[in-house]
Amino acid sequence: MITLMLNGEAREFEKSLSIHELMLKLQLQPNLYLVELNEVALFRSEWESQKIKENDRIEIIRIVAGG
Repeated sequence: MITLMLNGEAREFEKSLSIHELMLKLQLQPNLYLVELNEVALFRSEWESQKIKENDRIEIIRIVAGG
């Protein structure tokens, strides 16, 4: 098990996941979100290769267009 901070709340997962796998597990549509890993925004092209480690801080932010 690994523990990470997800949007300010401690969450446990069975194993280390990539950001892409995390988004699928959370059933979030990738094109609607921005992901920060340890306060660094990631490009979507990095999501599959970027593995989550113990105590990482992840912020998932929904992109909203407004006027």
